Amino acid sequence: MKELIHNEWQEVLKDEFEAPYYQQLRQFLKKEYQEQVIFPEMNHIWEAFEWTPYDKVKVVILGQDPYHGPNQAHGLSFSVQPTIKTPPSLVNIYKELQSDLGIPPVNHGYLKAWAEQGVLLLNTVLTVRNGQANSHRGQGWETLTDAVIKKLNERATPIVFILWGKPSISKLKLIDTTRHAVITAPHPSPLSAYRGFFGSKPFSKTNEALIKFGETPINWQLPETV
Repeated sequence: MKELIHNEWQEVLKDEFEAPYYQQLRQFLKKEYQEQVIFPEMNHIWEAFEWTPYDKVKVVILGQDPYHGPNQAHGLSFSVQPTIKTPPSLVNIYKELQSDLGIPPVNHGYLKAWAEQGVLLLNTVLTVRNGQANSHRGQGWETLTDAVIKKLNERATPIVFILWGKPSISKLKLIDTTRHAVITAPHPSPLSAYRGFFGSKPFSKTNEALIKFGETPINWQLPETV
């Protein structure tokens, strides 16, 4: 079988890639990419996994599905490509980062620096049609991302899971909260951020948990230029 991810994630998820549900998902995606405009581009679907290998994951930030505007999504939840305007959800994440840790927002939305420190920026669904939020929901991605969470849950080294929004929080049942740290809040989108995302202090809480686990905290300050 063709290698989808060029690190240990390929081996970790091998059984999923061979399972009937994933084969069905593959056929569905093949057709969608041929007939519709789908984001992210095919070669970016697995980018979060490429940049944050399985044994390097310290934090998981779980979103919903990719941005559905042109040139935005590149395979990492909440992140956009370097020259693209920062979307509203990420603007709210930056606001909370400033209020939590005093880190002012940068003028881009490219979160590669977080991914390279061990923050897996994962969505529950990894593809979407142009302009149609949640259009690839229920096609099999949720089963795959459940498997990702289960595999991370099995790891000996504890992880901080940040679950934002209902689809993400629904994965809480897959996590052993006696071993791992879990931080939940409403989604940072303008529709729900005011319901408890603002003031939830996820960044300082994450670093407190990492220190408790004997891990290096994340430097949440993104570079000014990318």
